[in-house]
Amino acid sequence: MGRVTERRRTIRIRGGAVSTRPDTLVAEEPLEIRLNGKPLAITMRTPGDDFALAAGFLVSEGVLASASDVTSIVYCAGAKDDGTNTYNVVDVRLAPGVEVPDISLERNVYTTSSCGLCGKASLDAVRTTARFPLSGTAPVRVTPALLADMPDRLRAGQRVFDRTGGLHAAALFSPEGELLDIREDVGRHNAVDKLVGRALREDLLPLDRAVLLVSGRASFELAQKAVMAGIPVLAAVSAPSSLAVDLAAETGLTLVGFLRGRDMNVYAGEHRIDLDAVPGR
Repeated sequence: MGRVTERRRTIRIRGGAVSTRPDTLVAEEPLEIRLNGKPLAITMRTPGDDFALAAGFLVSEGVLASASDVTSIVYCAGAKDDGTNTYNVVDVRLAPGVEVPDISLERNVYTTSSCGLCGKASLDAVRTTARFPLSGTAPVRVTPALLADMPDRLRAGQRVFDRTGGLHAAALFSPEGELLDIREDVGRHNAVDKLVGRALREDLLPLDRAVLLVSGRASFELAQKAVMAGIPVLAAVSAPSSLAVDLAAETGLTLVGFLRGRDMNVYAGEHRIDLDAVPGR
């Protein structure tokens, strides 16, 4: 829709010289997600792949597991009082027979990149609602060298970041290193939802032969999204949170942090990392 970036006037100071020029910024707008016509959540996102974002969000919430669970995803016409469609409200209609989540899910939350639940209740909720247990996935092993190459390939695929410098990214790789998909968004959790939602709409869940790489830290929420999509390996270029490590250990998720050059920390699920391939081991 041409709303991924916007132009704004800026005053530039470079080497003691002052000039005025337009700057390209990443767009940020709210997206309201409705379920069967009822408001469910609001997230701040970069416009684009909104249907995938909504679908991926509902995978993370345990509502959706396959493309057949969805009848339709549409923008809501007349979202404003004057009848204008803002393209900022999406309604997901569930297929007949798909269980509508408990009313407690209809929390009408404002979702941010730092949101997420905390504590043992969060771990229990993910474990009990996950549709694709990681213990039952096909054996996946990756080498540290393959993981080390992924951040540069992720960065090379960030087209909008090159113009704005203001976007997170997430990518899916095969265990052999093939880049399967990449998405950008102002929120790293949205970028992951877009990946998962696109996979759901193509009926590719569970993603049990995929490695998820995120451009920032690995929060509990991102680990949750990986588990709910059946992704066995999550890697991040920055640090994980303590609750993300706890969730990974409890669910069998392989969690790698501080993936920078040839260096990395493996926090859980080391059985999927081919440590024997490390030179000098």
